[in-house]
Formats: sequence, C-alpha cells, structure tokens
Amino acid sequence: MALVDTVLATIHLLIGALWVGSVVFFAGVVLPTARAGGMDAAPLESMVASLTRWSRAAALVMLVTGGHLAATGYTVGTLASTTSGNLVVAMVVLWLALTGLVEVGGSRLRDGVERKKVREPAATALGFYRAGAVVGLLLFVTAGAIVT
Repeated sequence: MALVDTVLATIHLLIGALWVGSVVFFAGVVLPTARAGGMDAAPLESMVASLTRWSRAAALVMLVTGGHLAATGYTVGTLASTTSGNLVVAMVVLWLALTGLVEVGGSRLRDGVERKKVREPAATALGFYRAGAVVGLLLFVTAGAIVT
C-alpha cells in the first residue's frame, strides 16, 4: 500500500468513526434528553445544525477517500465477483443509508425546533437517528470484515 493510500485509509477510518460516534451519541443521549423535556429549543437547534454540517462534511470526505481506495484496490469485476468487493458495495449502500437517515432525521427535528417545540420533534426524529446508529454499527462490522 502506497503512503497516499495509507493516509487516505487512516482519514477514512477516523472520519467514519467520528461520524458514526456522533450519530450514536445524538441518538443515545441528546434526543432522549430532549424528548424527556431536559433541553430547550435553542440548544437543540444549534446541535442539530452542527450535526447536520458535520454529517455532510463527513459524507463528502468518506465519498472522496473511499472512492479513491475502491478505485485503486478494485475493478468493476472484483467489486461484483469477490467477497471483499461485495462488502465494499455493501458499505456504499450503508453509507447512503446513513447519510439519508441523518438528513431526514435532521429535517424532522429542525421543522419542530423552529416552532420552539422540543419533545415532539425529538420523538419524531429519534427513530431516524437510532436507525442511523444501527447502520453506522453495521458499517463498522462491514469494515472489519473487509480487513480480515
């Protein structure tokens, strides 16, 4: 593996871990607190805006670094015909799912907090973020399977 590939793989894994970790934290700590009434609309609105920006940036970095790694390590044929290639394709599908779930959850949450509501939008968005957390953990399992 060339130095560039090593650096990109490190960035890819680090950003992926931070992205999934932030979604898990949001789903496991922030939204349950908001749903229980332990948070006002303004801080929640700020948090969802930050998470959305971070998620978009992370998704872009993952696309660029993962795209480079896949392009240098696989051909169209090996993506379709090998186990590790199939796992890479599965990661792309999971990446798209995580991106979509965070976007939809954030949209549902922003719609409510803009009206200065907290409990109802937090409850509505929680399922999307929990699903995103599960998808993120599946990404980790898939990444582990690729490297073994």
